[in-house]
Amino acid sequence: MASDIDLVKLYSGRILALAAEIPHLGRIERPSATARRRAPMCGSTVTVDLVIRDGRIADFAQDVKACALGQAAASVLGAHVIGRSRAEVEAARDQLHAMLTAEGPVPDAPFEDLEVLLPAREFRNRHGSILLAFDATAEAMAEAEKAA
Repeated sequence: MASDIDLVKLYSGRILALAAEIPHLGRIERPSATARRRAPMCGSTVTVDLVIRDGRIADFAQDVKACALGQAAASVLGAHVIGRSRAEVEAARDQLHAMLTAEGPVPDAPFEDLEVLLPAREFRNRHGSILLAFDATAEAMAEAEKAA
């Protein structure tokens, strides 16, 4: 079991700074697709709207109701998601999952800032919230492809 000191270390200044400045907050009026994901363990939710052009994200918005860890992950995603393909988003999500659960390396550029979440490895109850924005984005991209 993690101690209170471990929790204080987990919520570092860098995580809190990312959580305070999440890019692309809000909604898109006419998205190509929308996906909403919820982490059952903590109740965090992320809703993603996106517009796809030529197989890449042309516009993106996210409504993030999550802990600081989920917000930090959404912040890193939002900073780099425009112009990405579904394969790139899914690869980053899978790398983040492996980093958290299987001692995997930090995700590849441009998502290497997810390194800030390395201390969350031992807090399995937070992993769902951390992955929400990536899961919702991948789901919305899959929906947009089906609709196209």
